[in-house]
Amino acid sequence: MCKNLSVSFWNSYWMLPSDVCGMNCFWEAAFRYDYMKTHPSEKMHLAVVACGERLEETVTMLRSAIIFSIKPLQFHIFAEDQLHKSFKDILDDFPYEGKVNYTLYPITFPTESAAEWKKLFKPCASQRLFLPLILKNVDSLLYVDTDILFLRPVDDIWSFLRKFNSTQIAAMAPEHEEPRIGWYNRFARHPFYGVTGINSGVMLMNMTRIRRKYFKNDMTTVQLQWGEMLMPLLKKYKLNITWGDQDLLNIMFFHNPESLYVFPCQWNYRPDHCIYGSNCKEAEKEGIFILHGNRGVYHDDKQPTFRAVYEAIKNYSFGDDLVHSLLQPLELELQKTMHTYCGRVYKVFIKQLTKSIRDLYDRRSKGR
Repeated sequence: MCKNLSVSFWNSYWMLPSDVCGMNCFWEAAFRYDYMKTHPSEKMHLAVVACGERLEETVTMLRSAIIFSIKPLQFHIFAEDQLHKSFKDILDDFPYEGKVNYTLYPITFPTESAAEWKKLFKPCASQRLFLPLILKNVDSLLYVDTDILFLRPVDDIWSFLRKFNSTQIAAMAPEHEEPRIGWYNRFARHPFYGVTGINSGVMLMNMTRIRRKYFKNDMTTVQLQWGEMLMPLLKKYKLNITWGDQDLLNIMFFHNPESLYVFPCQWNYRPDHCIYGSNCKEAEKEGIFILHGNRGVYHDDKQPTFRAVYEAIKNYSFGDDLVHSLLQPLELELQKTMHTYCGRVYKVFIKQLTKSIRDLYDRRSKGR
């Protein structure tokens, strides 16, 4: 397979964290391995940040994006240096069928505050806040956490960009559907969006608008641009936030609610939507579109329904029959989880997945 290698350098305003290559080390080159030639406007851009033991989880997420998506995908993978070779070795072996590019980037923060951002919430978690400033040539981007699984084409969530009105710059789902179990409305010590806050594990961004916008804030009477606002916001609220960058995003959109598009809960379906009883009505009707296995539920036995979906996609081999190799074995495993609250509604985990597989085979048959 032919690989085109291109090297880019970034403004010296950015640098790697001190524990990677020292305070005098500036951005290293990012290496792009292109497997297709396509006009940038035709690509869907997806970003993820991987640190620590997140290699397998990230690769599984990327696999889920590849399986069902229609338009070409451009992956922007921000990872610790020691993970780069592993990512390259794995992704180079994927049978992309000419529809995926990827770029590997080092983890990096602004020079004067790298250490503080690095330790916020979890290592590397706040990297997502700087994506509009780093990926300056990317117009729109879908950011997802490593513990995301796509159960329908990325194209479908990407299409929300066309639904933004003139003031909206980003889209996220609510943190909770049921206020009685909500975290922000019961415990937060800072402003948050809406009734129950927003979850930033799936974040669709028009980054051109983000870079241009001046934001209202509670730090000054002057409206600030995205890059101007981040550090003052952290300094003001760092003793009051629990969930790191997600809390900062909640504060931002509390003051700028007109800038957020809120999509339904089945686009960011988490254990909280079923462990206390099913409370995502949209998923009950249409199935889960994007699964978010936060709290490590893919890797323990606390939520076997979530783990079953993860294991099914992780173990699926590209090219195998999706019905016999993925869907049917998964349903058998899900039926074993009916002793749990999430297992009692296991059909919402395969409802959209079944449709996605059927639609994929329909597209292939029409393409012959």
